[in-house]
Formats: sequence, C-alpha cells, structure tokens
Amino acid sequence: MKISYLINPDLKPRQVSELFVNSGIKRPAKDIPRIKRMIKNANLIICANDGKNLVGILRAVTDFSYCCYVSDLAVDKKYQHLGIGKKLLKAAQKTLGNQVMILLLSAPEADSFYSHIGMENIQNAWKIARKR
Repeated sequence: MKISYLINPDLKPRQVSELFVNSGIKRPAKDIPRIKRMIKNANLIICANDGKNLVGILRAVTDFSYCCYVSDLAVDKKYQHLGIGKKLLKAAQKTLGNQVMILLLSAPEADSFYSHIGMENIQNAWKIARKR
C-alpha cells in the first residue's frame, strides 16, 4: 500500500472529522464549523493519504523559526502501526528545520508511542483548560 504525504493540502472539514472518529482521538468531530476553524487557523498541516482517503494528519501552529506546537497527530486505526505517525512527525521536522522545537501534549495512552519514536518527555507544562 502506497501512502503519500502532503503539506498544507486543501482539506474538507468532513474528511478531518471522519479521520478523528476513525483514529479514536478525542476531538469535537461532530462540530463541523469548529473543525473548519481548526483547519483554517493551523499554519502547518501534513496529511497521509492512501490514494482515496485521508488516513493521517499532523496539525500544528508554528512560527517556523523557534517553536512548533502539534495540536493533532492522528492516524486511522486501520493504518496504525505502519509508521505513519512517525513519518508525519519526520515530515514536520524536515519542513521546519533543525532550529525549531516541536512540542505536543499527549493523551496518556499515547505516551509509549512518543517515547518509542525517540521524543523526550518533559514535565514542565501548564494549561488553562477549555470549557467545552
């Protein structure tokens, strides 16, 4: 199976919503207007496509100079364990260059994946939670 990777493709909110559902990531997948804003306001999106379907996404906000926050890294459950998530992160690294730190917040069940691919765990994060 051939997977292609695209940077900042033209995405439809329903495609992303469907991928979120199929990946198991907790996102407001039924709120299509919100998904549309999530796509529009990210300034780096890298997608994995199997020729017909969106099977993976990395969505980020970055200054392309110092830091990049990955807000979504999701792969369809049928395509997990094929290296797609790792390739999405590698594509982000290549796009951003070696002067940019990549940061993401992980769901506890994904911690082992991030350590497995060589990401460093940090403890000094803080948040103000969203209300919905």
